[in-house]
Amino acid sequence: MFDIDKLPILWKEMVLRIAKQRNWALEFTLEELSANKKVVLELVRQKGYALEFASKELRADKEVVLEAVKQRAYALEFASDKLKNDKEVVLEALRQNPYGLILASEELRADKEFVLKAVKQGGCALKYASDNLKNDKEIVLEAVKQNGRALQFASEELRADKEVVLEAVKQYGWALRHASCELREDRELINTVV
Repeated sequence: MFDIDKLPILWKEMVLRIAKQRNWALEFTLEELSANKKVVLELVRQKGYALEFASKELRADKEVVLEAVKQRAYALEFASDKLKNDKEVVLEALRQNPYGLILASEELRADKEFVLKAVKQGGCALKYASDNLKNDKEIVLEAVKQNGRALQFASEELRADKEVVLEAVKQYGWALRHASCELREDRELINTVV
């Protein structure tokens, strides 16, 4: 296997410097560099998207993927399917960006316990939850408590639930526009917004 540490120092520094500045530079370096865990870890810590050009083996390496998603949630796109189904990895991506849930496995997007954790981190993660969970009052309440804008992603039934809408408008007054027609005219809700 190729050992970056055996490269002449100037060449090694040049390759790493270019790759740090431009994620895509790793794509054009020696194939062995994209399979070198030490190099790829250093790069994904700087630029999460560098994961795209890592070897298949390193895109399945939990340590490497965790470092990448700490930088960029959407680096999850380049992770192995197994790691897209790993709760720890996906939650780390969601700390970076709640919309990262779109890249999680369907299984995780339908897992109530997991989605509950996700919406507590970012209410708008509700957008990519399964339809069943968009109709789960506990999940939706947590989502709108965290971010009132999440009401727009709730099921029609829960957008007509006064308790859910009240929590949403307490957090974000304009959420009322996503409530059912009947609740948009509710005096208590209008007073809460005002």
